[in-house]
Amino acid sequence: MTPAASRPEGHLTLALPKGRIMEDAIALLSRAGLPLYVPAASRALRHEFPGVTLLELRNQDVPVYVDLGVADAGIVGKDVLLESGRAVYEPVDLRFAGCRLSLIREVGAQGPIHRVGTKYPRITRAYLNAQGLPAEIVKLSGSIELATLTGLADAVVDLVQTGGTLRANNLEERDVILHSSARLVVNRAAMKLRRDRLRPLIERLREVVQEG
Repeated sequence: MTPAASRPEGHLTLALPKGRIMEDAIALLSRAGLPLYVPAASRALRHEFPGVTLLELRNQDVPVYVDLGVADAGIVGKDVLLESGRAVYEPVDLRFAGCRLSLIREVGAQGPIHRVGTKYPRITRAYLNAQGLPAEIVKLSGSIELATLTGLADAVVDLVQTGGTLRANNLEERDVILHSSARLVVNRAAMKLRRDRLRPLIERLREVVQEG
């Protein structure tokens, strides 16, 4: 029995990433008819609402919880979803938390790219293969731009929003690999088991996104 099948039929479990995305996601889900509000500051990681359980997770864990059926649905950035490689439905582009994943180098750098630093090794490998670049990939966790400034890497692949950090560190985007925004993701089994709740939610979210 899957985790989704073991819960009451009308109950939804949602996985949301901590921080600003969760706040924006709750606002959007509330407009779509779910009885949610931003939880008060606490150390609780699970929050109960009428008919809905909310799991507060790290961004990278959302696709895992949804794919394995612990959560029926969730909201996560397209960049994180692609990097996870998880087999979930992605029915709605929610059109917030927009950014782009780019190849970044020091301004004017012309040498070959032998090593690339990134938080996104899966996406980076696919991109480099498509470009015919047999570069080594170094997985990093934070301050990705520093890898180019210290000589650890010839380039990095990282998220860019305003570009302010790049300009402050004499860096520039050389190529945009993908544009990312928040997406609704749904567990495959839950789409069938909870279709009476999920399908109306999906349709309402599409309407809310169109309304802006």
